[in-house]
Amino acid sequence: MNIRRHIPNVITCLSLVSGCIASVMALESNLLWALIWVIIASVFDFLDGFAARILKAYSPMGKELDSLSDLVSFGVAPGMIVFHLLCEASPFLPLGMLNIYIPYLAFVIPAFSGLRLAKFNIDERQTTSFIGLPVPAHALFWSSLGYSLQPAIHLNETAFVAAVIISATLTSFLLVSEIPMFSLKIKSLAWKGNELRYLLVACTILFVILFGFLGIAGAIFLYVLLSIFNKKS
Repeated sequence: MNIRRHIPNVITCLSLVSGCIASVMALESNLLWALIWVIIASVFDFLDGFAARILKAYSPMGKELDSLSDLVSFGVAPGMIVFHLLCEASPFLPLGMLNIYIPYLAFVIPAFSGLRLAKFNIDERQTTSFIGLPVPAHALFWSSLGYSLQPAIHLNETAFVAAVIISATLTSFLLVSEIPMFSLKIKSLAWKGNELRYLLVACTILFVILFGFLGIAGAIFLYVLLSIFNKKS
């Protein structure tokens, strides 16, 4: 039995489990730990691909497992975070009985994440770069934004709900858009060819120092802007 070829799949499963834990944390109102577990899932998601390349352990099963894991960790988990935010705010809306249905609009995130992953699996253009926002980046955006915005829920519930629903819908459409996005995988440590990646890393560190976890959302927003204005994406 060749244990080496199973290592990437084990790492992928760890990412999936991390996403499950993040979803539970969100439903238990612990958005800090929901964010942390999404970050952990992102680390495992990076490591499984890295391990597959190093060990030369690519497999059709691994590709399918990776997509299923991503749907949970980067589709369902951020959806649950937004669901919790809307659950806290929706009882105060002036919509009567309709209030109880508002939180379910959060599931636009896992729905479009699934579409994005299915599109990625059959799109031969996305071998060295991406078309549309990658689901891990989208999940990190909403996980960090959700945790950071939680204290502002009751300042104005109607405005909060409207802003969250509109934003979630717009960013979900980014997942399946035709906007070229540069890959974050660094094939060499040279500056040339990695300028945008190093700029993004430096800005991410700066944003987190200045704004805490909200800086992660800021970094993802910057990633989208850099990709839009990058002609080589």
